[in-house]
Amino acid sequence: MKLHELSPAKGSNREVKRIGRGHGSGWGKTAGKGHKGQWARSGGGVRPGFEGGQTSLARRMPKRGFNNIFKTEYAVVNVRDLEKRFEDGAVADEQAIIASGLIKKPLDGIKILGVGVLTKKLVVKAAKFSEQAKQKILAAGGKAEETSEKRKFLPDNAKVKKAGES
Repeated sequence: MKLHELSPAKGSNREVKRIGRGHGSGWGKTAGKGHKGQWARSGGGVRPGFEGGQTSLARRMPKRGFNNIFKTEYAVVNVRDLEKRFEDGAVADEQAIIASGLIKKPLDGIKILGVGVLTKKLVVKAAKFSEQAKQKILAAGGKAEETSEKRKFLPDNAKVKKAGES
């Protein structure tokens, strides 16, 4: 077989539909767009979801659920991760946990959960601890210190008020 003998598989290449090139082409006159109307016009048609002025389906469906913007969200770290990333006797506070790459953002604080085994003696400072995590840290000879620092979301006007008070 030579290069000039190669050809594409049957049916894989189609000829381009050349519309609006006269009656002989089979796509002459209205060029497959029918007579007049929105779809026959240049740039015609409607945006996705538009139903001709009828209220669209997305707006007819009922809204569901509730999104509480004031909820407290914690960045979660397990004791097995502390075991992997920290040396014996280290202090694992917010900055150290972020620097170790366990979390990117502390959100409203860090919560330590008790998944895994902890053998190293660590001083862990976080906003919250699960009971199991606290027991594992203390059993390993470490300390579990809760920080009282709150990082609650405040609406813009509350921030302004707080800034004005001080």
